Amino acid sequence: MASIQELVTKIPDELKPIAAIGIGTFILVFLALFHGAGLHRILLQNRRGERRIRQGRPRIVSAAFLFGWSVFLMLDLHLVEILIWAFALSHMGLIVHAYDAIYFCANGYTTLGMGKVDVGEHWRIISPIIGISGLFTFAWTTSALVDVVASNGRLLEQLEDEREQEMHMRMALRKQEWDALEGAVVGIQTESETAGAQTARSSFFRRFAIWKESRGVEELREARNKIEAMRQKERLDELKLAQGDPPKTPDNKK
Repeated sequence: MASIQELVTKIPDELKPIAAIGIGTFILVFLALFHGAGLHRILLQNRRGERRIRQGRPRIVSAAFLFGWSVFLMLDLHLVEILIWAFALSHMGLIVHAYDAIYFCANGYTTLGMGKVDVGEHWRIISPIIGISGLFTFAWTTSALVDVVASNGRLLEQLEDEREQEMHMRMALRKQEWDALEGAVVGIQTESETAGAQTARSSFFRRFAIWKESRGVEELREARNKIEAMRQKERLDELKLAQGDPPKTPDNKK
């Protein structure tokens, strides 16, 4: 059975331009379908990733990585299409070396038109067809990229709002904890003072119990001071995190 290269060489010279148009049109339509399926898959994956990010914690880095990954996949899609053109021309024997075929197809696909590599005289019509396929796919990718950029912008705005709400809720919760702790301290101090007034006319065991209560108050004060120091440190870390400056931890200091 004759190979494709042998069949191409048997085509008469006067029919080779028509054959180039037919072969180029077939590959162009195939690449358009391939590009559409690839873009659909990329956009679907991007939407699924955005849903996962919205359901989890508001991580802006994850949204940026998702956007970069989508752009990278779009670039890979174009590179694969250039390789398909190069494989077709090399397999038909129009360009001998594979790297020359890739270079020629990349120049035609991006409509640069540079380089010394060329196909035969009767097959030159295939070069503008490669350029047309690049125009089609690049325009399609641009429209999809606009949607990805708009969707990513909305996602970043939502994550910023959720992150700000989370910080406000955390601050409110810590304030409630502090108020509850301060109220408990005030209550114990009041009870201790009331009991202290009765110490003079109390028994030895009663005095010992009051002394233990006073020690508990001092321990509670020390715990309150430690908690306040921890709260101040967390507020500074959150402020640095909101400004894009990572908090200093033992790992970061190293």
